[in-house]
Amino acid sequence: MNRERLYIFDTTLRDGAQTTGVDFSLEDKRQIAVMLDDLGVDYIEGGYPGANPTDTEFFRQKPVKRARFAAFGMTKRAGRSAENDPGIAGLIDTAADTITYVAKTWDYHVHVALGCTLEENLDSIDDSIRHAVKKGREAILDCEHFFDGYKANRNYALDCAKMAHRAGARWIVLCDTNGGTLPHEIEAIVRDVALHVQGAHLGIHTHNDTENAVANTFAAVRAGARHIQGTLNGLGERCGNANLVSIIPTLLLKSEFADKFDIGVSKAKLAQLTRLSHTFDELLNRQPNRHAPYVGASAFATKAGIHASAVLKDPRTYEHVAPETVGNARRVLVSDQAGKSNVVSELERLGVDVAKDDPRISRVLDEVKEREALGYAYEGADASFELLARRMLGQVPAYFEVERFSVNVERRHNALGELVSVSEAIVKVKVGDETLISAAEGNGPVNALDLALRKDLGKYQPFINDLNLIDYRVRVFQGGTDAVTRVLIEFRDGEGARWSTVGVSANIIDASFQALVDAINYKLMKAGA
Repeated sequence: MNRERLYIFDTTLRDGAQTTGVDFSLEDKRQIAVMLDDLGVDYIEGGYPGANPTDTEFFRQKPVKRARFAAFGMTKRAGRSAENDPGIAGLIDTAADTITYVAKTWDYHVHVALGCTLEENLDSIDDSIRHAVKKGREAILDCEHFFDGYKANRNYALDCAKMAHRAGARWIVLCDTNGGTLPHEIEAIVRDVALHVQGAHLGIHTHNDTENAVANTFAAVRAGARHIQGTLNGLGERCGNANLVSIIPTLLLKSEFADKFDIGVSKAKLAQLTRLSHTFDELLNRQPNRHAPYVGASAFATKAGIHASAVLKDPRTYEHVAPETVGNARRVLVSDQAGKSNVVSELERLGVDVAKDDPRISRVLDEVKEREALGYAYEGADASFELLARRMLGQVPAYFEVERFSVNVERRHNALGELVSVSEAIVKVKVGDETLISAAEGNGPVNALDLALRKDLGKYQPFINDLNLIDYRVRVFQGGTDAVTRVLIEFRDGEGARWSTVGVSANIIDASFQALVDAINYKLMKAGA
């Protein structure tokens, strides 16, 4: 069967850079571009040369081997030619293969934002695109506010798209800049535009302000668009852009699209998608979204006992695709809603060797339910669950015993005369016949405890030198000043392995210390200490 080609245009490094709290360094941009190129996207938009030193330097040489490298900028200003526009000169004088121009296509914005006539705006589109083509560059027009412009003045919005097509633009991209257009509107409007501009030249760029960016993208493809713009993990200003991490697997795994279209991403590369998504979040120092479609830690997680039993018999009962196709994994969670099937499945996943009819499994399940009634949550703390189960099965040595710990928080003046808060912790542990006392200062009481506990564990110290606490979450429930506190801690070691542990107490420091001790015991167990 002959399938049409869909082209994936990634704008993470330009539109995604507008995300609140995200700032790409030059090295970040280079690393992300290589990741995207390896994934197989067709276009990588690197930014706006001239807008800032980072983007200008980034465009001095092409950072990728396969994908087309796109530079973003404005069409020429009214009253001058493209040949004499310094902004356009800055785009042409780069290593970019493709020039992406943005132009107003809503008549209201032409008057208010540009302060020129509608005819002058059309001339800017025409002259800018022709100039890029003459200079040997592929030209794309991002039709900003196209859908709002179409609804306000259909003829003018269409005139902008048709002008770009006549001037030689490879792609005319229809942008839902405000993110307020709904899927049925997108499909109808794109279908109409396709009567005037060939679908082989139409693209779609959506924002997620109504949580419809991905749905709007597919609506546009159904209507004739063959170029898709989006970002990794849905980054973008306000509520984000269309999420390519959700779009790409849908195109490859859902027959409505997979039977009709080819994309540059292969099935083999798709199997690396979860790792790529999480690596990208790590690069930005962001916690991955556990509930993200396809790649989230909970995307293929089952909690209820009756569902777990069905999944173990046939995963298709509760999975729309196989998790390994996107590099993810099935998880049957252990919680107060669990049945024996959940426990058996989780123990198998963790590599715990126990027969399915072992009576201790019921005891593990009962213990989990009792502890979760006290506030523990094992569905988000797999390491603590494994330790609990293995201890009940007699598979965890007693590595060390904490005899006591203390924490002091003091507000005092430092050597510069500044008033600062200082946390100090002392931990006394027994390792075999050896008693060890360690003290440390930290940024806060938990940090001080962590440093003190891991400062000297005698013969076990080499096993924990590479540990790094990367996430700390607190939930207070059963309110009031005597409330019970749940602490979840996530660690990572030097090989990149990650695990989470949980502690519960009316005292937040005690809860934190429980989770810290579990984390270290887990590392020692996995390291074969």
